[in-house]
Amino acid sequence: MLEYRFSRKSGGNKWKWTVCGHFLNVGGARRFILDFGLWTLDFRLIPMVSAIIVAAGKGVRMGTGLRRAGEASATQAGADKLFLEAAGRPIMAHAWQRFDEAKCINEIILVVRDGMQKVFKDLAAKFLFKKPFRIVVGGAERQDSVWNGLEALPPQAEIVAIHDAARPCTSGELIAATVKAAEETGAAVAAQPVTDTIKESVDGKLIQRTLDRSRLWVVQTPQTFRVEVIRRALAEARRRKLIFTDDTAACELIGQPVRLVSSIAPNPKVTVPGDLLFVEMLLRNKT
Repeated sequence: MLEYRFSRKSGGNKWKWTVCGHFLNVGGARRFILDFGLWTLDFRLIPMVSAIIVAAGKGVRMGTGLRRAGEASATQAGADKLFLEAAGRPIMAHAWQRFDEAKCINEIILVVRDGMQKVFKDLAAKFLFKKPFRIVVGGAERQDSVWNGLEALPPQAEIVAIHDAARPCTSGELIAATVKAAEETGAAVAAQPVTDTIKESVDGKLIQRTLDRSRLWVVQTPQTFRVEVIRRALAEARRRKLIFTDDTAACELIGQPVRLVSSIAPNPKVTVPGDLLFVEMLLRNKT
């Protein structure tokens, strides 16, 4: 509780005015209330939000990549999929731009392979990204890269949105929705309900059973958290020597609820060469 006292002497008359202010946590969001007696002012305190874009993977499933989307004859052995072009710029530049333009994001942490730091700095200069960014080196596993990104966060960061660089079509609305849900719940993930029939097979040859798709969701990124939540979750995973490719799975270890945020628009990840044509179409429709 904060108390402010104002007093004034005017024409021999004295009056005093006391204003009380206090902080509240309403649905996970911090608010500051000024109480003037007959009326109050309610201020929502906006947390600092950082984004971690994970770009340290090797893209092994991509195999021989296309130099430009749609040009099957122009191949490049071992190409970094993040620098394959779609709709006139690299996949990485599209993903970075989404967060650079997102109003709810204050800064960006890029987690990259060692030796690629200059390439990413040159990318920022070429496409004139405006938000403050820092580059850190990734680890052996995606989980290690995320941890390194968390270690680079400033002390004042309260919310962090973790995103795969290979998802270039993520909308600003989806980013903001996961941030809001993480403020309220502590953890949130972009996701889509499963629409196909899902079969389970142990050997990849024969079907064992059909799963109830009404309870199944495909999770994507961004996966957004209160900073203390994801730090605690990943610390527990590291303590148990468990490896996850999904950050929300670490939250399950500590019993942290995770809010599903419906991703209405397509939000694909570039994984295999065939994904590029679909991503190219989506990106051209956005411009």
